[in-house]
Amino acid sequence: MALPSVGSVMRVAILSLSVVGLLSVRLVGAGQDSGSVIPAESRPCVDCHAFEFMQRALQDLKKTAYNLDTRTETLLLRAEKRGLCDCFHAVH
Repeated sequence: MALPSVGSVMRVAILSLSVVGLLSVRLVGAGQDSGSVIPAESRPCVDCHAFEFMQRALQDLKKTAYNLDTRTETLLLRAEKRGLCDCFHAVH
């Protein structure tokens, strides 16, 4: 089973975050066209929430990349060990 590369995982994550960002911009623009003005004191801090969301997403991506890297390294070590053991048995 082939594992996705870290680069492809990062590309998918960046694309997903870009789509979420574009959708949120469109939603904010649609809310302003409605004509009702909400006082700033009662509005949630959208930038803060977006930043926290992006921060959590980045942490998840880092964990995923680390796990993939560790798994790949483990599989490579197993393959090398298996190759060395096969060579050793063939010689003796």
